[in-house]
Amino acid sequence: MEFRVVQTMTHRRPICMALLLTVAISGCGYTLGPQSVQGVRTVYVPVVQTDSFRRNLDYLLTEAVQNEIRTRTVYRLEEEHVADTILKIRIVDFRKDLLSETRFDDARELQLGLGAQISWTDCRNGRILQERIFPISHDLAQRATDVSFAPELGHSMATAQQKAAERMAAQIVDMMELPW
Repeated sequence: MEFRVVQTMTHRRPICMALLLTVAISGCGYTLGPQSVQGVRTVYVPVVQTDSFRRNLDYLLTEAVQNEIRTRTVYRLEEEHVADTILKIRIVDFRKDLLSETRFDDARELQLGLGAQISWTDCRNGRILQERIFPISHDLAQRATDVSFAPELGHSMATAQQKAAERMAAQIVDMMELPW
């Protein structure tokens, strides 16, 4: 008889601890899931503007941002005349740096860097919701959009550009989900 009472008490302890933890976390301002701006349901993402002469980089980044918004956020993509907000992106930095070379001076490993200026504006009142330049500074932090690729191993500039666009899109959507 005593054994059953002790066994029942030990099974209740994890349940009580889980409930206590849930109550403690819910009262501390934590939320589950992505943050969203109050009253904003739709976003228009025009084709990315670019200062670079690289072909299709603007379309790659536009598509990557739209895919990230569709899959990660609560926002819906809409046309400009219907959307609550507009997300303007301009590529301001594109670099291809040599990391290592063969003894015959052929590129062995290269690094592609991408920087962009972002402006997210509420179309209803003209208020800027977020504005940022990626990368912030070359001296302060290494760019998260840097992508290394090795032509010797069959990597191409096209795959490196695609990967850089996807990383930049992830950073842009992260910016959209920051707490307000």
